[in-house]
Amino acid sequence: MSADVWLPIAPEEIEGLPAGPRYLFWDGGEDGEQPFPGDPADCVVYVVPYMKRWPVKVRPLEHLTNVRVVQTLTAGVDDVTARLSVIRPGVQLCNARGVHEASTAELALALTLASLRGMPDFVRAQDRGEWLGGFRPALADKSVLIVGYGSIGAAIEDRLAPFEVARVARVARSERTTARGPVHPLTELPSLLPHADVVILSTPLTEQTRGLVDAQFLARMKDGALLVNVARGPVVDTKALLAELESGRITAALDVTDPEPLPPGHPLWQAPGVLISPHVGGPTSAFLPRAKRLLVEQLTRFVNQEPLRNVILTTGV
Repeated sequence: MSADVWLPIAPEEIEGLPAGPRYLFWDGGEDGEQPFPGDPADCVVYVVPYMKRWPVKVRPLEHLTNVRVVQTLTAGVDDVTARLSVIRPGVQLCNARGVHEASTAELALALTLASLRGMPDFVRAQDRGEWLGGFRPALADKSVLIVGYGSIGAAIEDRLAPFEVARVARVARSERTTARGPVHPLTELPSLLPHADVVILSTPLTEQTRGLVDAQFLARMKDGALLVNVARGPVVDTKALLAELESGRITAALDVTDPEPLPPGHPLWQAPGVLISPHVGGPTSAFLPRAKRLLVEQLTRFVNQEPLRNVILTTGV
């Protein structure tokens, strides 16, 4: 059996790939129907195509009878975990920790600043040729709550540091201490929410976080607070969020929505106080060099039989 590695980036464009495996290009194609590049039974490492529809990403999984590693190029792996039942036992699933921190943290700050300072209103006024002045809130002196304090959450805090925020509170699945301060467990969210001017969501989508931001969560946010979501759309209950937005009590800046893509005519498009970007936290010029570095490191470890980075789970365990 050959030891094939399926890559969604042309192998000749990745400098430093270790010798040994046969590297084959497969990204699903424009229509998602691109033929497999070789016998799926020979594939030992499958790198999931980036920015492709879910059916394209998971189409090979049931055919990869000898695969040992499934490597995503996303921070979240919920697309793949939804199809774990078709993956053979003993396969390591790895995410792209280290690839998207810079881009996603940049967008979280951009959405926060744009929403607070009223950039959407200015753009609309520019289209009308109108000079729109007024008083706007600053990020300075605000209390910020980061929900989901992994590598992306930490990168967001790094970028908050120069903005003279009053306080940063951190929440993750489990309690711990970092160089910047304590990380609170999810169970403490109810006591933290009323004190936050800005709540930034950067948590992965899991059974624990699906629908986390429900009516009760939103009701605990202070009047005038801003909710920023760079996590996953289903972390937020859209109906509950719409109710709060339409009341004018809070505002929101969303890079992800539920449903996604947000269909034409959906009430979120016209809801007051909401800024929407189309899930663009990751795809920037920062993606490709970091993705290539991750693949070279992971494949070098694989060839040398060294422990892989970013292992989220092993199937069947």
